[in-house]
Amino acid sequence: MNYRYLGRTGLKVTELCLGAMTFGREADETTSCAILDAFAAAGGNFIDTANVYTRGVSETILGSWLAKQRREDWIIATKVRFTMGEGVNEVGLSRKHIVYAVEQSLKRLQTDYIDLYQVHCWDPGTPLDETLSTLDGLVKAGKVRYIGVSNFKAYQLQKAVDISRANGWEAFVCLQPLYNLLDRSLEWEIVEFCQTEGLGIIPW
Repeated sequence: MNYRYLGRTGLKVTELCLGAMTFGREADETTSCAILDAFAAAGGNFIDTANVYTRGVSETILGSWLAKQRREDWIIATKVRFTMGEGVNEVGLSRKHIVYAVEQSLKRLQTDYIDLYQVHCWDPGTPLDETLSTLDGLVKAGKVRYIGVSNFKAYQLQKAVDISRANGWEAFVCLQPLYNLLDRSLEWEIVEFCQTEGLGIIPW
């Protein structure tokens, strides 16, 4: 399997990233682990999940499998944004929710750091500087290695880049956008923006 640098970072990831959205839903734990084993045997090192996938079950299955592997061999990506509980603050990209959510993801994944922590989508209710300063703090604390974003529009990406740059904060290193034969809208602005700013693109 071939490797590429993730955006402007020195982190090498396989060109194919294994998505774990179906773990605990269409794929039970046994099947999920078989998929992970096959991916490992093929030389893969990059796995993407999210806390909201099957309400944390995807992360839990991945964590159980990861505990039996050499952690340094793997690049684990997960996400934060959507509702994970009944509390009014258990959703969104506020400092309160992100700090709580990352700790829960770390527990489910059975690891003390996340390689790539991604914002799942835009949160109109939280100032972007609150979100970005919180993510910067997680990197400085060693809980997260790199930060990324999913499903942002071009103007939202530009705002994020400008705020991070102005404050000297850690910046997004990659974008995970929707891209397929029926929806190629990211080709209009987003691809060129990511190329200019050095963001990796991980299409879903």
